[in-house]
Amino acid sequence: MSVRHFLSMMDYTPDELVGLIRRGIELKNLRNRGVLFEPLKNRVLGMIFEKASTRTRLSFEAGMIQLGGQAIFLSPRDTQLGRGEPIGDAAIVMSSMLDAVMIRTFAHSNLTEFAAKSKVPVINGLSDDLHPCQLLADMQTFLEHRGSITGKTVAWIGDGNNMCNSYIEAAMQFDFQLKVACPAGYEPDARFLALAGERVQVVRDPREAVAGAHLVSTDVWASMGQEDEAEQRMALFRPYQVTRELLDAAAEDVLFMHCLPAHRGEEISVDLLDDPRSVAWDQAENRLHAQKALLEMLVEPAYHHA
Repeated sequence: MSVRHFLSMMDYTPDELVGLIRRGIELKNLRNRGVLFEPLKNRVLGMIFEKASTRTRLSFEAGMIQLGGQAIFLSPRDTQLGRGEPIGDAAIVMSSMLDAVMIRTFAHSNLTEFAAKSKVPVINGLSDDLHPCQLLADMQTFLEHRGSITGKTVAWIGDGNNMCNSYIEAAMQFDFQLKVACPAGYEPDARFLALAGERVQVVRDPREAVAGAHLVSTDVWASMGQEDEAEQRMALFRPYQVTRELLDAAAEDVLFMHCLPAHRGEEISVDLLDDPRSVAWDQAENRLHAQKALLEMLVEPAYHHA
């Protein structure tokens, strides 16, 4: 049987994705009740970070420990992905010692090259193209608060970045309409837009995007590696700040999400995370639960080998 990876939302069927987030809710419930559940005893996750991280590292590391396994953190200083040793060679060696590998990187091709040679599941912890683990958490959060997202309307405000690309994939997989409001020249990747067809609409006006939206999401204006563009972006994106007033233009039961870290006073108004419509803290915690469901599904339980 060929090994399964999680590099994109498109790697699974819609049913599998819904199953994953429902399982995330079950695992969250077990943890809240203090139930010990350790199917991944003696299993080891290797975590390769080319980009800094708070939530991705904490959620994968804590998740593995809670499932009875362990995680090894490899910082950019500890690995040389793409610097010297070919990625495929590193994948062969690392996958002979580990039970799964999570990679947070720049070029998405690093992930696909690694996965091609890996004997164990590879998980995309974020690439320049996509951030699918975050979308699992976002979809779990919506399900918990509002039920199924199928047929609903989602607005993405700001940069058409990797998060926006993953929202486009989610729109296809979870069957919702997505309206993206971004400045000219900052549209999401044309490849993803082409796949999504009529499901996704790109507009310039944030108010047009949020009209009737059941979920409004945004992200920082300058992502890691774009610091040199920050000032220019600041001026361009100013009209795209998400405020309480902007949310007032959305559906009455709208939820607001942000994958964090947030820059208050930039992409969101200073008070937005305190608004009762914001579920950003639940969303952040759900990284842990959704990824535990993913790890449980991908990593072979230890007791199969007894």
